[in-house]
Amino acid sequence: MKVGTAETLPESKEGQRRTRSGLAGGPGPRNGGRGGGGGGGNNNGGGGGYDSDSDGSSVMPDKSRVLTAFLLLVVTMTFGGLMAAYIVIATNRAIEWNPFQLPIPVWVSTALLLTSSLTYHFANQALGDEDQPRARKWLTATCVLGAAFISSQLLAWLELYSRGVYFGGNPYAGFFYVLTGIHALHVLGGIIALGAVVLRTWDRNVAESSWTRLKALGQSVGWYWHFMDGVWVLLFMLLGFWK
Repeated sequence: MKVGTAETLPESKEGQRRTRSGLAGGPGPRNGGRGGGGGGGNNNGGGGGYDSDSDGSSVMPDKSRVLTAFLLLVVTMTFGGLMAAYIVIATNRAIEWNPFQLPIPVWVSTALLLTSSLTYHFANQALGDEDQPRARKWLTATCVLGAAFISSQLLAWLELYSRGVYFGGNPYAGFFYVLTGIHALHVLGGIIALGAVVLRTWDRNVAESSWTRLKALGQSVGWYWHFMDGVWVLLFMLLGFWK
């Protein structure tokens, strides 16, 4: 009897232990699949794991690139239609067409925008290297050059106004104001987007996931900025040498 009691009593205690452990970790297998109740690794139901998609770090790059591609498509259609109309009217000369010499500020604007494209290239390299001070410096320089470009455009319009060249004076003048004005608005939008990137570089404690989003945003804004630079070169050649 003593032997039997000594053998069955540990079994009873062991069974109680198993029952208690099963109650403590019971919800784990149901919610965590293969994992235990504590949840680790990549299980969505676990408490100790970290999902890289939970903060949108892997979704943000795709969204920014898709949005930028769509925006560039719209910009291409807008300027493509305007430049095609300009070429048709300039070639047919069916109506009064009085071209004029481009004001000096237009040439200055071209130099400023080309330089800003170069500074943004350096800024994008710094973002890729995760060099925060250098990226902030080059991004700020690009913003300043973009603002100088807008100011130079305003000076060009004021000079034309002082010459007596108005929007409705002749079709060439009308195209000049429309093309340069719409382009200036797009550059202003690029400066605003660029400012968002600059503000993020002022954060001294940038996490790894934040760097991923920042690089993707910087690349998308860079596509837009370089594209508007190329559009301006086409406009400059068209207005200056296809009269």
